[in-house]
Amino acid sequence: MTTILVLNGPNLGRLGAREPEVYGSETLADIGARIEASVPDGIHIDLRQTEDESELIGWLYEAVDRGTPVVLNPAAFTHYSYGLRDAAALLKQAGVPLIEVHLSNPHAREAFRHTSVISAVASGVIAGFGADSYLLAVEQIVRLIGASDARA
Repeated sequence: MTTILVLNGPNLGRLGAREPEVYGSETLADIGARIEASVPDGIHIDLRQTEDESELIGWLYEAVDRGTPVVLNPAAFTHYSYGLRDAAALLKQAGVPLIEVHLSNPHAREAFRHTSVISAVASGVIAGFGADSYLLAVEQIVRLIGASDARA
């Protein structure tokens, strides 16, 4: 069984109640259920959320050590966490896919949200499609790991 880590940063545990006009009305659990329903057999989704930057970095280390692909919504850490960026870069160095996701389109929002320190080390970025951003990212991870399995 292949695992995909779906990692979420601060405030995403408040989805559904926090600014639904921006982030939608679905909770993170709702999004997780949608992801689970969308993946093919043999794929396990490990959905996690934390307010703690060091915990999120630790999860990225775990992904590097296990070769586990990651869908990452770094939330506010997107814009300033060089520690998170450096941990994400280890995935790139190891050839492990990491897709950065955002529910909203950061480029259509306040200027401080326009910069991501994560994007340069991510395999790709999907943003602005609400909860579907996660589904698109997981779908692409499945493609990427399928392609790498076919080459082996």
